Amino acid sequence: MKVTLTTVAKEARVSPSTVSRILNGTAAVDPEKRKRVQEAIERLGFRPDYAARSLAGGRTSTIGVVTQFIDSPFYGEVLRGIENALRAQHHVPLFVSGHWEVSEERECINLLMDRRVDGIISLNSCLSDAQLLEVADRVPLVVTGRRLKGPRVVSLDYDNVGGAVTAVEHLIELGHQHIAFISGPTSHADARERLGGYMAALGSRAHRNPHLIMEADFTEEGGYKATIELLASKVKFSAILAANDQMAYGARLALHEAGLRVPEDVSLVGFDDLYFSRYTTPPLTSVHHSAQDLGSLASKALLKLIAGEPSDHLLLPTSFVQRSSTGAPAGH
Repeated sequence: MKVTLTTVAKEARVSPSTVSRILNGTAAVDPEKRKRVQEAIERLGFRPDYAARSLAGGRTSTIGVVTQFIDSPFYGEVLRGIENALRAQHHVPLFVSGHWEVSEERECINLLMDRRVDGIISLNSCLSDAQLLEVADRVPLVVTGRRLKGPRVVSLDYDNVGGAVTAVEHLIELGHQHIAFISGPTSHADARERLGGYMAALGSRAHRNPHLIMEADFTEEGGYKATIELLASKVKFSAILAANDQMAYGARLALHEAGLRVPEDVSLVGFDDLYFSRYTTPPLTSVHHSAQDLGSLASKALLKLIAGEPSDHLLLPTSFVQRSSTGAPAGH
C-alpha cells in the first residue's frame, strides 16, 4: 500500500497540514511533533511526491545556488553548509557557477528560474545591486558578500573590516611597521572592506605606503604573482596580510622561491581560516569565520523568506587564530 502524507500524519498523531509544514520548512513546528513526524517518515519509508506538490502548491522544494567556482575550497565549505541545512528541511540545492563573469551569472540565474526554483542563494555575486534587486522581484533571494535591502532579499556578510583591523593590529603588536597587503579585486565589496580595515588599522602611521598594496584575484596564483611583484619592487616590508587564505598560500610559495623564511624573514596572515590552513608549512595565522555556518544561515534565511518571514541583514562575526606564520620582525 502506498504511504501517503495522510498515513504519516496518522502514524505521528498530527494533522496532515503539520506534516506538510514540516516537509516544506514553511513555519515553526513544535519540536516534539517534528520528532514524531520524522520518526514516522523513517519507519514508513515515506518519500514525498515533489512533482505533485509542485503542481498543487507552486513549489518545487528546490533551491538555486549561484557560486563562483564550485571547486573553490572556500565555496566548497559554504556549499556543504547549504546542502546540510536544506536537506534537514527536505529541500534540494541546485548548484551553478558564474566564474566571476556577469554574463555567465545572469545565464545561471535564468537557468535556475527555468527550473522553477523556490528561491536563490547568490554567493558573492558580481552583478550590480540593481540587477540583484531585479532577480528578487522574480524570486526570494539571499545574497552574501554585500549589504542589499529589498522586500524579498536578505543579505549576509562577515565583519570584513573588523577582521582586517584585528590582523593588522596583531602584526603591529609584534613590532611590524612595514606591512604589505594583497587585496582581492576592488570591484568586490568584501575586498574593498578588507582593504578598508587594513587602511584603518594603519591610520596615519608614517609607514603607510600605497606601494605596499597589491591587487590580485583571490586565487593562489594571484597571491603568488602579487608577491613576486612586491619583491621585485624592492619596497621594504616585513609582513604580508592577504585578503584570503588562498592568496596567502600563493604568497608563501613566492617567498619560499625567493629564499625568504616564514615567519623569520616575513610574517604572513590570511583571511578565511580554511581547513587546510592549519596544515600548511608553517601553519597559517588567519582571520577565522565559518564558511559552513554562512551556508547554513543563508539557507535558513531563504526558507524563512519563502515562508513570508523576512529577516534583517546579518553581519557575522570573525575571530583571530594565531599560528606559526607570524612572529616578531628580524632584529626586533
